[in-house]
Amino acid sequence: MEKAIYSILLGFHNMALVACVAGPFYMARIVKARSKYEKKIIYNKDRLMEDVISNQPIVCMIAIAVLYATGIGIPLVHLLIHEELKEMTTVGTAAFWLKQVLVLAMVSIQMYGTFYINPKLKELFAKFKDGVDPVPEEEVAFFALRGQRKMWCDRCLIIGILVLLVSPVLRWF
Repeated sequence: MEKAIYSILLGFHNMALVACVAGPFYMARIVKARSKYEKKIIYNKDRLMEDVISNQPIVCMIAIAVLYATGIGIPLVHLLIHEELKEMTTVGTAAFWLKQVLVLAMVSIQMYGTFYINPKLKELFAKFKDGVDPVPEEEVAFFALRGQRKMWCDRCLIIGILVLLVSPVLRWF
């Protein structure tokens, strides 16, 4: 029964981790595809991008919550069944703390993008209208913010990949 519970928790944990990494990966691909066009507002295309990208942090936050719940659940199951916490090697302990720092970095980037960059982008995009030439300064500011969001999204993707690489160490050490 213990192994079945671990397997279920680990399955949800892995799915949540993939969701955390898939979001930045696909958002980076969308942004890269859009960058092949000129840096002019293409209203319908840019509206769609903003709708998709600005909703992604919610998915990531839910996935991170599942990560923490299942990540805590695994040692709790061991504690409940064996009445002691599972001992970890020095390598395992280091991997555990590294994973915590990396996930905290992902959460920080998510918060920054969600509560700082996305509202500014939304405010700027609200000034654009389909079929109307935008004010050049607003268009430049919009694409500059998009570039900043892309940079942070790329960093989040790298951190997510690092979390994926560190996670197996916890299983074996």
